[in-house]
Amino acid sequence: MGITTKGSITHSWPSTAAYTQGGVAMPFTRTWSQLLGTGTYEHTLTAAAGQGFDTPKTDLLAAVYVANISLKAPPAWASKPITGGDLFMLPPRWDKASYLPNAAAGSASWAILTPLQYSTAAGAPEREVALHIQKGFATPGMTQPPMARKDLPGKGPDLGLTRLYWDTKRRDLNRNRSVYNCGKYFGENYATSAGYARECDEYPMASTYEGAGHSDYDPLAEPGNFSVLPVKKEDNGAAGILLAQFYDKNRVIEGSGTEPPHSTQAFGQNCAI
Repeated sequence: MGITTKGSITHSWPSTAAYTQGGVAMPFTRTWSQLLGTGTYEHTLTAAAGQGFDTPKTDLLAAVYVANISLKAPPAWASKPITGGDLFMLPPRWDKASYLPNAAAGSASWAILTPLQYSTAAGAPEREVALHIQKGFATPGMTQPPMARKDLPGKGPDLGLTRLYWDTKRRDLNRNRSVYNCGKYFGENYATSAGYARECDEYPMASTYEGAGHSDYDPLAEPGNFSVLPVKKEDNGAAGILLAQFYDKNRVIEGSGTEPPHSTQAFGQNCAI
């Protein structure tokens, strides 16, 4: 039986990116006994730098690689109904974002939605922030500012959050609006009124497009579809550190809408209990 392997880029963003092939040339045909004897083999596809989106800021390139096999039975034999098919798909992504680690050389990752996990467990350093987000997901009508149809994004992959990096004015608006609402609904002295230092925690985060100022930029966004709550300064700081690490380790990029679909520009926000 002849087994032919084919590996190829079926989708590419940008579509104009050119790839060169290395390793074993595809399609690659061997019999079953030959494959058992040769072990593994390697196929590579390489794209030169400078072909991606938003060059030189990001130089983002994403693709879908699909491995496929087809079977050819020897004379007088048939392999029906199994004649081959796609084995799996891989969604590689490469970027050279200046605000992420290894900015000089760039780095590869996977174009997937990645959950950020905060813990509500006793003793977790980010606990009060996690409890705030949990409350926003479970009982959004009980959060501030009040809104009849509040439905906070980030509960799952269908309504993920999108990183906001380059537009510092918009990030400042998100933060300032959150602080204003903390003062409005919890008192101007919310930072000290509990007897310990507190800070205004906002969800969605100020570093996302879905933050408190979202409706100023998107006419379809509902004003007030966010939540603020004074939390312990230490918990807020710990959550901020985890978020920064999450951005770096998962290479979460700015999501202005010029990037390819299904990249890690979006992330689901989950509370681990």
